[in-house]
Parts: sequence; structure tokens; C-alpha cells
Amino acid sequence: MSTKILVIDDDSNICELLRLYFENEGYEVKCALDGAEGVSYFKIYEPDLVLLDIMLPQKDGYQVCREIREVSQKPVIMVTAKGEVFDKVLGLELGADDFVVKPFDMKELSARIKAVLRRYNSHDHLLDDEVIKFENIEISLQKYELKLNGKPVDIPPKELELLYFLASNFNRVFTRDQLLDKVWGFDYLGDSRTVDVHVKRLREKLEGVSDKWTLKTVWGVGYKFELLQ
Repeated sequence: MSTKILVIDDDSNICELLRLYFENEGYEVKCALDGAEGVSYFKIYEPDLVLLDIMLPQKDGYQVCREIREVSQKPVIMVTAKGEVFDKVLGLELGADDFVVKPFDMKELSARIKAVLRRYNSHDHLLDDEVIKFENIEISLQKYELKLNGKPVDIPPKELELLYFLASNFNRVFTRDQLLDKVWGFDYLGDSRTVDVHVKRLREKLEGVSDKWTLKTVWGVGYKFELLQ
């Protein structure tokens, strides 16, 4: 069965270009020309991956991403003409899996799609017993669930994936670039601020939960999930 891609972009020429290119690569492609239509198509079409523009009529890409994340963890790649760091960080915080700036190279976009799908599909095979537990914290990547003191806590997908990765490799230090590669699954063009933002938000959630572990900054290197004596 073909992998299904949903393209949400108000430029009909770009939609047609993407449709022709990726159908030629063996994908099944549907297109929506505004945000509201994109959300409806997502629920009906049930795509395996979404290519999502930010500047859209009806609902912008950020709102569309929020609504998709309320019902699904399927991969979302934001494709936009806006290239500022703020846009990238915000999109990734909302749960986007990658970020490509127009004009883009079709071969690069194809490679990013394949990388994101590989990572997503590898998560699909996780078992229920692959839950990380330390004092007052449980992290399930299969259920995308964080429990603190036994209670579920709302957390964006990428924050949970980052926390899961660090906690599953406790006491090991990772650079920002390594975390981008391992958690986001792509080269983030040298911009590592998104890691700092996600760590800051995680610390706000984890503050005061336990004195047995901590999310620690190793100055000049990166971050680690440290077990304390």
C-alpha cells in the first residue's frame, strides 16, 4: 500500500509540482489549498505524512499543526517561505517534525520525508514495557505520555521525545547537534536554539519533582539526564 502524503499549501502551482514529483516516487498525494480544508482532509484521508505551509488562508499552519497534534502524532514537515529562527522554533515546539524553507530542492525534501518516516515508523514498533521510570517520573514513548508523581502531564511530542532520549541514556552528555540528530532526525542547518528552548520548557515541568535526578546543563558541551546520589 502506498505511503500517503497530504500537501497543505495555498499555492496551486506548488501543490501540483509536489503532487507530480512524489507520485512519480511512488507516493499517493492529496492537496488542500487552505488550513481549514487541510484539517478536514487530514481527518478523512488519514495521511502518513503532512507537508504543511505556514502562511495559509482560513487557518494558518501553526493552528493546523496544533489541531493535527490534538488527534495524531503522524509526521508533519513545515514548508514555508519564512526562514527566521523564531518560525522554526515555534513550528517545532508545536510538534512539527522538520522544517523546510522555500525555495527548496526536491531531492532534499524527498530525503527529509524518508528520514522522518523512518524515525516515525521505528517508534511504531515500541512495546508497552519500554517505559522509563525513575523516582516520581514515568515516560512512555509508545503512548506519548509523561507522568509526574503518578499524574499525566500535558507535553508536546518533541519535548517528550527529547526527555525520553536523555533519560534512556542517563548520565551521558549529548551536544545540541547530537540531540537534533537523534531526536529530530535531521540536520538543523547549524541552528541549535530549539534544543535550548525545549530543555527550558522541560525544566519548568520537572521543577521540584525529585531530588534523585535532574536535567543538567554541562557548560560548553550540552545536556544530560543525571542521576544524583
